[in-house]
Amino acid sequence: QVSLVESGGGLVQPGGSLRLSCAASESISNFKAMRWFRQAPGKQREFLALITNTDITMYADSVKGRFTISRDMAKNMLYLQMNSLKAEDTAVYYCNVDGNAGNFWAQGTQVTVSS
Repeated sequence: QVSLVESGGGLVQPGGSLRLSCAASESISNFKAMRWFRQAPGKQREFLALITNTDITMYADSVKGRFTISRDMAKNMLYLQMNSLKAEDTAVYYCNVDGNAGNFWAQGTQVTVSS
């Protein structure tokens, strides 16, 4: 069982930036993939970004060029740098990992983009 704890959400103005963090309870070096998703009210959960254990990254078109996924294996951390935020980025953001024992989700962190 992998425990994932997110931080970094909050209220930001349109055009602003936030960095989300996701701390894993064990070494992430063997995780096959780590991902970020989000879910806005009344909408389905949406894939945003992925990073593999070989540092291949993929992004949804909706965030490509604005969001950057990264990881720090020494700290067992996953990050999502979000720039040029828009009102439509408002959602609960989740990190998700393919660990050795299965697929695991964090509890979610709220991001609100509003003036």
